[in-house]
Amino acid sequence: MNSTVTSRADLATAKRVVVKVGSSSLTDAHGHLDVEALTTLVDVLAQRHADGGQVVLVSSGAIAAGLTPLGLHVRPRDLATAQAAASVGQGLLIARYTQAFGLHGIRVGQVLLTVEDTIRRGHYRNARRAFSRLLDLGVVPVVNENDTVVTDEIRFGDNDRLAALVAHLTGADALVLLSDVDALYTAKPGRPDSRKISHVTGRKDLEGIDVSARGSRVGTGGMVTKLDAAAISTGSGIPVLLTSAGNAAAALAGEDVGTYFAATGRRRSPRLLWLEHAARTHGRVVLDDGAVRAVVEGRKSLLPAGVTAVEGQFDAGDPIELVSLQGVVVARGLVCYDSTELPAMLGRSTKDLRAELGPRYEREIAHRDDIVIVRR
Repeated sequence: MNSTVTSRADLATAKRVVVKVGSSSLTDAHGHLDVEALTTLVDVLAQRHADGGQVVLVSSGAIAAGLTPLGLHVRPRDLATAQAAASVGQGLLIARYTQAFGLHGIRVGQVLLTVEDTIRRGHYRNARRAFSRLLDLGVVPVVNENDTVVTDEIRFGDNDRLAALVAHLTGADALVLLSDVDALYTAKPGRPDSRKISHVTGRKDLEGIDVSARGSRVGTGGMVTKLDAAAISTGSGIPVLLTSAGNAAAALAGEDVGTYFAATGRRRSPRLLWLEHAARTHGRVVLDDGAVRAVVEGRKSLLPAGVTAVEGQFDAGDPIELVSLQGVVVARGLVCYDSTELPAMLGRSTKDLRAELGPRYEREIAHRDDIVIVRR
């Protein structure tokens, strides 16, 4: 089903595209939802839909949309108030999208996701099936993180990363990130020494570029998170186009706008993508040299015999870091034991552990299918 996108121009014929728009592109100077900006974007996406393309829209703006109804002047910093604003604002946001797409005879479907939906096998299958059916029915899915119920411990962190994972989950041909800047620059746009970067083929093209201070006035993301999202997406075989919301039509037409990030890898498990790029680790285990070689070079599961120390507190199923004796992070993995269980197991074979503690202890600390090597 997928069409091949190997250049910016191929975006014009891509069958399925995920488009992410940030809060700064949907709100005015006071942080209120800008209905005109939203409608303008919808007009562009509706035209793509009319031309036979499939569009998945990942939209920020729920918390921003809830500020005015709740009498809030700025984005709340505490989780509970942010969740309340998201609860109020999400309904308003989806109503606006429903109305705007409805003028073109297009239906929309709201999809609210949490991290669990991309890493738990059952959740992932359900989400993928839901997206597939919505698109088959000619519906435009409007996606956001479920900010009303999500916690700091199990969140994507921003909709840029979410969009990259959705692009993979839906089998998209390309990801378009719309922001309040028209491209990636070598320095802050407007500075005399700032130069637009038109094409990125790999990490070397980004060396020496400092984007740490470039953020959004109303959103949680900035250029850093967009580059993270681009790394997630391109590393899984999906190219990315980064530009401003005002350039949306030109971007989808394959015109020479924005920054194009070429695909660098093959499609892979969304769980491993999340684990490598978006997961917040809860602790770490220290591996001896033999275990490092087995995990990194041999792509083996991590066994208790190769672990020398445990740091931090975590529960079975949490993401943890796997580090060398020198303290270098070599991998991340989903751990099979609580941190309180591991100290008594270190350096011992699974056969001995089974004999002393029972059959449930004759298993790995992290299975190879749940380990991702940290790329250096």
